[in-house]
Amino acid sequence: MDGHHIIVWLIIGLIAGSIAGRVVAGGGFGCLGDTIVGLAGAVIGGVLLSWIAPNRAVDTGGIIGDIVVAFIGAALLLAVLRLLRPKRSKWQPWKR
Repeated sequence: MDGHHIIVWLIIGLIAGSIAGRVVAGGGFGCLGDTIVGLAGAVIGGVLLSWIAPNRAVDTGGIIGDIVVAFIGAALLLAVLRLLRPKRSKWQPWKR
C-alpha cells in the first residue's frame, strides 16, 4: 500500500468520524477518536455496501462517496455503541 493511500484513508476516517460523532453522539471524540471511529465506520460501511451489491464491483463515486459510506458505517457503529452503553442516572445531586 502506498503512503498516499494511507493518508487518504486517515483523512476520510477523520472526516467521517467527526461528522458521525457530532450527529449521533452529540459531540466528537477528539482527533484520534474521530479517526478511529471513521476508519472502523469505513470498514463497516464497505462490508454493508458489498452485501447490498455483491455481484458488481463497488464504486462509491470518488472521495465524497467514500466519505458517505464511511459516515454511514461510523453512524451505525456509534448508534449500536450508544445502545449497549449502560444507562447513567440522570439524578446527580453533586452536579448543578
